Amino acid sequence: MLVYGKNVAKELLKNHREIKKVFIQDNFDDKEINSYIENAKLPLKVCSKREIDHLCSGTHQGIILDIPDYSYKDLSYVLQQNDLEIVVLLDHLEDPHNLGAIIRTCESAGIRTIILPKNRQVLVNPTVMKTSVGTVDNVDLVLVSNLVHAIQQLKKNGFWIVGTALENSVDYRSIDYSGKIALVIGNEANGISDLTAKNCDFVAKIPMYGATNSLNASVAAGIMIYEIIRNRK
Repeated sequence: MLVYGKNVAKELLKNHREIKKVFIQDNFDDKEINSYIENAKLPLKVCSKREIDHLCSGTHQGIILDIPDYSYKDLSYVLQQNDLEIVVLLDHLEDPHNLGAIIRTCESAGIRTIILPKNRQVLVNPTVMKTSVGTVDNVDLVLVSNLVHAIQQLKKNGFWIVGTALENSVDYRSIDYSGKIALVIGNEANGISDLTAKNCDFVAKIPMYGATNSLNASVAAGIMIYEIIRNRK
C-alpha cells in the first residue's frame, strides 16, 4: 500500500513500521525525515515531480512510502486483553476520512480497539492512513463477519453497549459510563441499523440546537468518546 504525506511518514518512521520502499521528490528537503530514512537504511528512489505525482492522487508533499497492507486482529484476540475497558464499533461507515479521524481520536483518547464489519465498510487505505496521521499502527482494528454477533460477544464479556441515534434515544450526558463500554457509531447516511439498535443497552443522542439535525460521524464519535472518558475520571 502506498501512503503519503510528511506527517504520516514521520509517524511511521518513528514507530519503526516496516517500509518496503521510499519515494521522494528530487527537491525533498525535510531534514528530520531524511535522517530517519538514512539511519534506517531504507530502499530509496528519488523521483521527478512528474514521476511522484503519477504514483498517487493525493497531496504527497514530496514523499510516498510503500508499506505492507494493514494486519487486522480477530475479536477473540482483543477479548483476551485484561485491560480492555472501552471499545468502538463502526456500523458500516463509508467515508475514509471519517474512519481516519475516528482512529486518530481513539488513539488520542487511549482507546486501542475499533471493531469493523468486513462488508460494506471502508477499510484502511491511503486516505485513512493520511487522515489518521499514521496512528493506525497504534490501535487494533478488528474485522468481524457480523457486527451484531460481535456485540453479543462483548455483552458476554461484561460490556454495556451504547449506540447513537436521534430517535428513541436519551441525552448522551445522562448515561452512566463507569463500566466496560462498547460505543457504536453508525453509517453516515443511515446511522446504526435497526438490528444493531435493538441489541444496544442504551441509545444516546447528542442534542442539536441549530438548523442541522445531525453531526458528522467522526465529530459525533469524538463527542461521545470524550464524554465516556470524562465520566471515568
